[in-house]
Amino acid sequence: MIPRPRGPLAAAAALLLGAALTTASCGDGGSGGKSGRLKMGIAVANYSLNFAREMYEGATEASKRAGNVDFKVVGPPNTDGPAEQQLFQNLTVTHPDGIVLENLDPPIFTRPAAQAVEKGIPIVALDTAPTDGSKVGFYVGNDNYELGALLAQATVKKLGKDAKGTIVIGVPNPGTPVLDSRAKGIKDTLAQQAPGIRVLGPFQTYSDPAQSYGAWQAQVNAHPDALAFLGVGDADSYNLARLKEQRHGKYLTAGFDVDPKTLDAIKRGTNFAGIDPEHYLKGYIATALLIKAVRDGKGKLPSGWFKTPGLVMDSGNIDEILKRQQSVQNAYAWYKPQLDKLLADPNASIRPLKEAR
Repeated sequence: MIPRPRGPLAAAAALLLGAALTTASCGDGGSGGKSGRLKMGIAVANYSLNFAREMYEGATEASKRAGNVDFKVVGPPNTDGPAEQQLFQNLTVTHPDGIVLENLDPPIFTRPAAQAVEKGIPIVALDTAPTDGSKVGFYVGNDNYELGALLAQATVKKLGKDAKGTIVIGVPNPGTPVLDSRAKGIKDTLAQQAPGIRVLGPFQTYSDPAQSYGAWQAQVNAHPDALAFLGVGDADSYNLARLKEQRHGKYLTAGFDVDPKTLDAIKRGTNFAGIDPEHYLKGYIATALLIKAVRDGKGKLPSGWFKTPGLVMDSGNIDEILKRQQSVQNAYAWYKPQLDKLLADPNASIRPLKEAR
């Protein structure tokens, strides 16, 4: 098994390789273009964070299994919208047969995406819904409001419906629709299921791990008697666990994504739960459908929002998740039944784009 890149290793690779990784898949050679080897890629918001790594690993695996695709991964080593925008625009020149675009700042990608579409480049929006002016009409992503609701339900199950006190919510990048939807799902569901709980926030907790730790430290200091601290981003999960262990906190902590430190925190019982948006699956589906559209449908992508699932991680399934995360091969084997079902009938999962949240 090939170990999956993690933490500092992935960040170093991003820096050393100019934040770009090219994978030449199996297949015959030939010239670029749709009749020969396809030149495609994916742009992500932060090459080194787990959520993006999951997506581009899934995307790369889909390109390998499709065969005859030169697939390139680009993204800045830190969350930097303008830097990603430039990398995306470069990708439209070097890999013009199709691009999967994940970002955390949709407005600044409106014009570059529209320009790419006007040139005839098929674009699939991944994880963050496209803006109206982007001319991108196909999106693969979760119902993030539902994911937030799942975390709130798990919290109420732990605390009880009659619980009274405060819960603090953090959002790394306020204004990013998918993250705001998660926070809203948490707030609305807590209000419905545990009316005695007062929700504070969402407060900005940053995607950069060091900034995230400082932001959560400030919130724990300000609200020492809180029942729980819940984050909706990658770094939130493991920084909350770190703070709780340092302070021997009695409050609950939980967050999102499958960073190894987050999974370890759930395994130890420090975080009582976590939400897995199944980013690998999303990246795979977006890329598989992109390749299929280019090869079989002359570049005509489906239209709408392909809604993907997610799951709650806790003591009951954490060992299974840990095994899945040991290698890309394990991940593919674990996801394959879902992938086969979802890709067999894509239309069954497609909703109107305007409903994406």
